[in-house]
Amino acid sequence: MNSTDAPTDLVLSQDAFGQLVLRQGAASQPIPVIPVRAFPIAAPDEGLSLVGTDGREVVWIEHLSQLPQDQLALVLAALRAREFSPVIRRLVSVSGFSTPCTWCVQTDRGDTEFVLKTEDDIRRLDARQLLITASQGITYRVPDRQALDSASKRLLERFL
Repeated sequence: MNSTDAPTDLVLSQDAFGQLVLRQGAASQPIPVIPVRAFPIAAPDEGLSLVGTDGREVVWIEHLSQLPQDQLALVLAALRAREFSPVIRRLVSVSGFSTPCTWCVQTDRGDTEFVLKTEDDIRRLDARQLLITASQGITYRVPDRQALDSASKRLLERFL
């Protein structure tokens, strides 16, 4: 399938190992693929590439809404496993106001602690959105820092 073709006859499913596979037409061989978003933060529903095991794009999907519901569910599950980026809901505490320091936070995936090595590991995406990279390499998201509770905002402002 050419990467510029519209996904008219593609069928996505899982193989016996839970790997996402692509078939084009009923008689085709399954191709293992990995979904990769073009713009995971700015436009998560637009621009999805299905990449083969060799790292080359097999098919391009303009918008996730082009996929049937059952196939969309498979793609979203594969993306969740690939894009582990917890959302910080609340800052519970920080060990100090100079880096490195340990942050205790509540996320959409549960409570956790991480080490912030430097203030440079807090990246502003715009006036409200932040990405915070922990020393372990996990990137935490703050989609709207103004929506945090007042105690969390006070702690966060010390680092911005």
